[in-house]
Amino acid sequence: MKLFRMALLLMAVFSVPASAFAADAVRVVNAWTRATVPGQKVAGVYMEILSPMEGSLTGVSFHLARSAEIHSMKMEGGTMKMRPVKSVELPAGKWVKLQPGGLHVMLFDLERPLRAGQKLPMTLTVEFPGQRKREVTVQMTVLNSDADAQSGEHEHH
Repeated sequence: MKLFRMALLLMAVFSVPASAFAADAVRVVNAWTRATVPGQKVAGVYMEILSPMEGSLTGVSFHLARSAEIHSMKMEGGTMKMRPVKSVELPAGKWVKLQPGGLHVMLFDLERPLRAGQKLPMTLTVEFPGQRKREVTVQMTVLNSDADAQSGEHEHH
């Protein structure tokens, strides 16, 4: 009987297209933000993302912020400029870094300060060609400083 159940389970798993597992297979490591002080209403979030297939990061949400956006920072004419971007390409099998001074997530209108040591959920919206949007939950670690971000790896699927 156990063998029969195992056979049914394997048939069910292998009858589902590989693309159905794409969102579950997206890896996010080192998701972090800096601790904020009372009254601070914005924060940047950084992470590394690996997708098994071509896709795009198209959105972010965080329950303690009125809004969250994907941003880029670039030097233009001697001035650092930050702008929202609609999406970030996720090439198949290649790590994409969201880091200080480059691509990152901005949280706006925080409801309360983020305290060092907290682990907070954030939702990423990922799109794959020919499929509907998928959500990936990430646990973001609140750190005291940038140096803390290099001290350990925080991985989520």
